[in-house]
Amino acid sequence: MHGYQLTFFTQQTRLHGSLTIAEWLTAEAKKLGISGVTVTAAQSGYGRDGKLHSAHFFDLAEQPVEITMAVDTEKSDQLFAKVAAEGLKIFYVKTPIEFGITGEE
Repeated sequence: MHGYQLTFFTQQTRLHGSLTIAEWLTAEAKKLGISGVTVTAAQSGYGRDGKLHSAHFFDLAEQPVEITMAVDTEKSDQLFAKVAAEGLKIFYVKTPIEFGITGEE
């Protein structure tokens, strides 16, 4: 199957309503029927503002988070429409890919 790898970048405690951005994106992906999402916490990184964000032993608030999924074109369009409708500004990378499950035809 052909589609896109979507990777969104945010911080651990950035919220949309009562959910973190990672939780919100994961929940919306599930509602759309996207079959898998991976959320990865990073040790550190810096954003477009040039500010370093990192996980500290006692404070994970600024910890960078990546939310990654493989989707077809239709699901990609639906997810981005939902993000736009909610007025969210989230940095992302959208890469064309081929994906599937080994052993299946």
